[in-house]
Amino acid sequence: MGNSVIQVDLSTIKKMESYYAINKVTKTPQGAIFSAKISGCTLTAYKSGKVLFQGTNAEVESSRWGKTLASKAKPNLSKTPERYQPPQNIANLSIIGSDEVGTGDFFGPMTVVAAYVKSDQILLLQELGVKDSKHLKDPQIVNIAKDLIQTIPYSLLVLHNEKYNKLQQQGYSQGKMKALLHNQAINHLLKKISPERPDGILIDQFAEPAIYFKHLQGKQIGDEKFYFSTKAEGVHLAVAAASIIARYSFIKEFDRISEIAGVQIPKGAGAQVDIAAAKILRKNGREFLESITKKHFANTEKAIKLANKS
Repeated sequence: MGNSVIQVDLSTIKKMESYYAINKVTKTPQGAIFSAKISGCTLTAYKSGKVLFQGTNAEVESSRWGKTLASKAKPNLSKTPERYQPPQNIANLSIIGSDEVGTGDFFGPMTVVAAYVKSDQILLLQELGVKDSKHLKDPQIVNIAKDLIQTIPYSLLVLHNEKYNKLQQQGYSQGKMKALLHNQAINHLLKKISPERPDGILIDQFAEPAIYFKHLQGKQIGDEKFYFSTKAEGVHLAVAAASIIARYSFIKEFDRISEIAGVQIPKGAGAQVDIAAAKILRKNGREFLESITKKHFANTEKAIKLANKS
């Protein structure tokens, strides 16, 4: 059974308690604010601000609310084998970095980008404003990304939800999908920059290296040096650049989906997403809704209930 822990503020816990109101259970552990049980996951929120998710869907459910603190899918760097830990001088090397967005969003695709930043481009990227994308708002992302895509080589892969849902029904976990996409994007980029070779490849860590490579059995894997790190956007600007380009593509996809759905679609997987999904359900039907969402998320059932009330 998987487990995941996040740290949030009390206002977020109140939002979570409201969101999971119909799923709450009466018995809660000592020090807990509430517990809830949904398909594939049980969660407990504590007064300390920590929220524990347990079950097969723990990773997916926790990613909607915050960054994982302790999870088998996102281990601490200290647990990463030494040969996969980034060297002390990695920030000054020529690196391919890869990152993904969209894994915790009900609407929109899973998007993966691998980006190559040479050592002599680092200062330029800093001047362009490249940094951890979590500290940037959407308009900033758009402006920086437009400069980035003209400045560095990159590979962008978009896993639309129709394909995502098929893979999920075939038994693919999000971890396996991410590993396959990261590997494909990296291979595309290596071919694009050939015969030049990077000093290494840095992946924003979502799984232990052994699990990552296990997902890739039978696939072509580059013979470059691979490094894994959580919070890799702060380790090398290549990962920050990859994240910004991925988010830029993700933002454009949301605009496209909103236009064809006729409803302004919010990001994430909260209560506002349920309301938007219910509107789309009433307007366009379930088949259309499932074509633009990750239908195994609990939001599907919540949207159906809201749609049936009106």
